[in-house]
Amino acid sequence: VSTSPTATHARTPARVPALGPWLWGARVDLGVFAGSAAFAVLCVFAMRALGIAPGSLPPWAWLVFVLGIDVSHVYSTLFRTYLDREEVRRHRVRYLVVPLVAYALGVALYAAGALWFWRVLAYVAVFHFIRQQVGWVALYRARAGALRREEHLRSDNAQLGASVLVRRQNLDKLIDEVTVYVSTLYPVLYWHANLAETRFTWFVQGDFVDVSHVASSVLPIARGVWVAALLVFALRQLWLLKQEGFVQLGKCVVVATTALTWYLGIVATNSDAEFTVTNVVVHGVPYMALLYFYGQARRREAPDQPGSQLLVGGLLAFAGSLLLLAFVEELIWDRLVWKDNAWLFGASDVNLAPWVLCFLVPLLSLPQFTHYLLDGVLWRRQDTRENAAQRAAIGM
Repeated sequence: VSTSPTATHARTPARVPALGPWLWGARVDLGVFAGSAAFAVLCVFAMRALGIAPGSLPPWAWLVFVLGIDVSHVYSTLFRTYLDREEVRRHRVRYLVVPLVAYALGVALYAAGALWFWRVLAYVAVFHFIRQQVGWVALYRARAGALRREEHLRSDNAQLGASVLVRRQNLDKLIDEVTVYVSTLYPVLYWHANLAETRFTWFVQGDFVDVSHVASSVLPIARGVWVAALLVFALRQLWLLKQEGFVQLGKCVVVATTALTWYLGIVATNSDAEFTVTNVVVHGVPYMALLYFYGQARRREAPDQPGSQLLVGGLLAFAGSLLLLAFVEELIWDRLVWKDNAWLFGASDVNLAPWVLCFLVPLLSLPQFTHYLLDGVLWRRQDTRENAAQRAAIGM
């Protein structure tokens, strides 16, 4: 690479791509986000056509969507955390305290009443699902912001327009976050407004608080806000395309598929099968993709770590390890607590005392609860700055 003054002067300034930038590349991004959403929507229509929906999730679909995606994606967090000795040493307190606090809180809640435990876990899960979509949009915005700043600093009027650039970025952040929050919270509000008629639950019957009277009274206003937020977001993207010559297609796909699947799974349909499919596919598949890319980046950086050694086998080893852990967890759940899937795990006549369940249920829920809590801190800017593999995994 030439380092002569002439070569430096002739270098073309970085520009924001017309349809980007992407996290992993156009084909992969669209496959992960648009592809998973399209698959979920097609499954909904197929279930309707086959007479599966409206209705409960059939056993084969439970195996694919609940065990194969929902439970498995929880364990993918291990490749970012406990399967990396250096990471654990770097944040020893975090990885020790979070599960201990989660378990202690779980036992305390279950001791107060099983429904209290499931209720708190359900609302934490809803918040986690919403925040993940906000996080994807933030990653796309950060990718575009970095290129826009670089392009701006190379321009002739860098000082003159710096404040304008900051204001535009702040406006984009506001519009993005409001749109995602409204796109997810409106269906949740609709769910609460129609709680008595809803034929599906997050975890167990009664885990959502019955505030149907209050929720129903504000639902018309929320519907208007939902429409307005989506319209403002769309107009903002058209403005960016016209004024700046680019639109973040990846970010638009995340926002659009979030709005579509949350509306379809909660508002437009009313069955356990359709809610499960739209809920877990769009949430779990992109997250597992992120952790796989992180694991591969980390393997190149530190091949001696346990997670890196597992990933020598590639995608098959990654998916296989997650499925194995998910299967073992669900086996224990079913044999000791639920007894719903004798076709897969065999019949069980175990009946545990309530005091045993008080310690066992929070323990079996610990991977999930820990995943919810850790995911809120793992992808922060500070962690990303400190972690080269993480920067590589999100295209920074």
